[in-house]
Amino acid sequence: MNVNNDILLVGDSMCFRRKAVLFIHGFVGGVYDYNNYPNELEIYRNFDVYTFTLPGHDKTVVKNVKYEDWINAAEEQMEFLIRHGYKNIYVIGHSMGGVIAAHLASKYSQVKKVVLVAPAFRYLDFKDGKVNIRGLNNSFKDIPEMFKNMGTEVVFERFQKTPIPTLIEFTKLVSTYEHDLENITCPILTIRGLSDKVVPEESVKLVYDNVKSKTNILINIDEVTHDCFRKKRCDELKQLILNF
Repeated sequence: MNVNNDILLVGDSMCFRRKAVLFIHGFVGGVYDYNNYPNELEIYRNFDVYTFTLPGHDKTVVKNVKYEDWINAAEEQMEFLIRHGYKNIYVIGHSMGGVIAAHLASKYSQVKKVVLVAPAFRYLDFKDGKVNIRGLNNSFKDIPEMFKNMGTEVVFERFQKTPIPTLIEFTKLVSTYEHDLENITCPILTIRGLSDKVVPEESVKLVYDNVKSKTNILINIDEVTHDCFRKKRCDELKQLILNF
């Protein structure tokens, strides 16, 4: 019998013990927002890493998509992993992906740990048909900081590819699933950059105060923006996740 940390070999049979990591990207983002981190986990730590693109996000303009489509796509990924024998699944969600990751952690017992990075439970709001930035004093004074967070070209690109109906679907997603936090019992790590002008502190505090996990860790990192996997101190953030 030859044993390593992840695979047990008994003669010609193999008992599946590998751990899967599922990444979920953010609103009008993509797997590229994680930079090369999924590859690093797979190569250096021998995880089976899975990424996917949320419906509508593979197009120039994110439209004709409902929040249920995003949830269904994420659940399909989970059920694919479960069907293929994974019993230990770690989920990492960034921004809106953090909201979806929290839902998966509340629903599937196979999710053994969940990491929410800048989870967007507080982000955009709508009042009288106008967009308000939740957690940013409902004003435009922080818009320059948002440009600094993500880069002018990125901000313009993402606003241009996001019609108002799609923004409304995002707010529906949050309002529908934020109460799933109360059903999370697996270990959870929540991270936010203190220089994040997109997702406010209120959002991560909501997570920390509502989950039922015995292991409930909240970390704020100085100088880190919303684009946390590609900008300043990203290596430290990735190491925090790896340690967890």
